[in-house]
Amino acid sequence: MEQSRKSIRAEINKLLDSANADLGDQQFIYKGVMYPAVMCYPETLQKLEDFEAREDDVVMMSYPKCGMNWMIHILNEIVFMSANMPPSPDFPVIEFGNLEKLERIIQQPSPRVLTTHLHHNNIPKSFFKKKVKKIVVFRNPKDTAVSFFHFHNNNPRLPSFKSWDEFFQLFMIGKVHYGSYFDYMLAWNNHVTDHMDEDILILTYEDLKKNLAAGVKQIAEFFGFSLTREQIQEIADKSTFQNMKANSQETHGRFGQILFRKGDVGDWKNYFSPAQSQEIEAKYEAYLGESKLEAKLKYNVHCEA
Repeated sequence: MEQSRKSIRAEINKLLDSANADLGDQQFIYKGVMYPAVMCYPETLQKLEDFEAREDDVVMMSYPKCGMNWMIHILNEIVFMSANMPPSPDFPVIEFGNLEKLERIIQQPSPRVLTTHLHHNNIPKSFFKKKVKKIVVFRNPKDTAVSFFHFHNNNPRLPSFKSWDEFFQLFMIGKVHYGSYFDYMLAWNNHVTDHMDEDILILTYEDLKKNLAAGVKQIAEFFGFSLTREQIQEIADKSTFQNMKANSQETHGRFGQILFRKGDVGDWKNYFSPAQSQEIEAKYEAYLGESKLEAKLKYNVHCEA
């Protein structure tokens, strides 16, 4: 497992070093969506359209800054403890990296831990055709936006913003990497409304923060992995934000200090003006009002002052 961590650290550091510093080279548009050039390549996105999923893949999906690195750690621990399989030496986000890295993911032995930030419409179709089990993690829009803002400004290989107000306006119109948060949410809401899929588990960042051990148990059972109560608690203890931040240099190299900032629920209160709260609430209501996801996300609990 330690060798896998070393390989992942080296891969992340290499990606950070390889990116060009010019703003024009920091991002690109593929099929109408903006992507970070530090991690993504157009040819990889094109190749993913024909990606073949396996029925035993362990898949997690989320919009950026909604807990993906947290989930990667948890999923790797679950697979390691239950199947005695160490994590892949490659970072499991399928759209990250060049074609050689994607080919290594394709050749990985089962069960593969795979994750993606791709919009629902851009996820490889085989994940749905083969009814691969997938967890989708959501986070309230206010904390997502604040975390995304700091991620940009703390990462020297991404465009930075002069102010929170500047970023907020771009976030609201979807002019950020991976596109609109609201479009992302709406697409998944439409999916869960139209399909009663037993192969999709909806989780929220906030619920996982509230009771991580219960979340670990739910995830393991969903994917069919058998863990003892002691193993579940051990994974939960290893996976707290505090422990992951403390070990971030070991697990993520130089990227660790960028990824792990606060991990709080409610940090948005330090940034949102009353007018911004009203604006995002109106848009959230327009997209998800009285929907299945709205009930799950508990906007009134996590996004009201």
